[in-house]
Amino acid sequence: MNKKTRLALSLAISPFLMLPGACNQGPAQVPLSAAPLAGAAIGGDFSLTDQDGKKRTWKEFNGQYRIVYFGYTNCPDICTPDMQNLMAGLKDFEKAKPELAARIQPIFITVDPKRDTPDVLKQFVDAFHARAIGLTGSDADIADVTKKFAVYSSRVEGASPENYLMSHSQTPYLMGPDGKPIAILPADQPKTDANEGAPQLVEAELEKWVR
Repeated sequence: MNKKTRLALSLAISPFLMLPGACNQGPAQVPLSAAPLAGAAIGGDFSLTDQDGKKRTWKEFNGQYRIVYFGYTNCPDICTPDMQNLMAGLKDFEKAKPELAARIQPIFITVDPKRDTPDVLKQFVDAFHARAIGLTGSDADIADVTKKFAVYSSRVEGASPENYLMSHSQTPYLMGPDGKPIAILPADQPKTDANEGAPQLVEAELEKWVR
């Protein structure tokens, strides 16, 4: 290495030598302005009923990150594994970074308010996470909130009036403390028939954006 090369290298690294412990700070965080859903028109205020019969609004969660999943408790094949992956990923994040994880509120919003009463939701969400909140409301309330969150849902009739399915989009949102969207969490990977979501993928995404 010649003198010019040594001088250029020393000048390049000298600012970092003046920062104690800089090498231990890990990779730089991606700014929230660069988040996949930054600027998307997703989200908005609502007034819904939780699993304990209490009215809850979107604004009351201001200051918290939110994992928001739309589904229904009678879902035969998608909602349960998605919720398992989401909440297992959150629990892993809680073990790794408890202070940051405490800033995350998991929320399940039903697209089937007829069958998903508060009591039904309580049994469902309690199976996944102690802090999970399940929300329901009138048909009009649910239609309004799904529209605000860009969620598709449609009733598919079955053999009897009570035996029906709900076709709905899979959009496990991570929302920021300001109530704005950040990313869709990888509870399930699109473009395949197999459920390929995994807790470690969810945890990695939380690690990336929650700060």
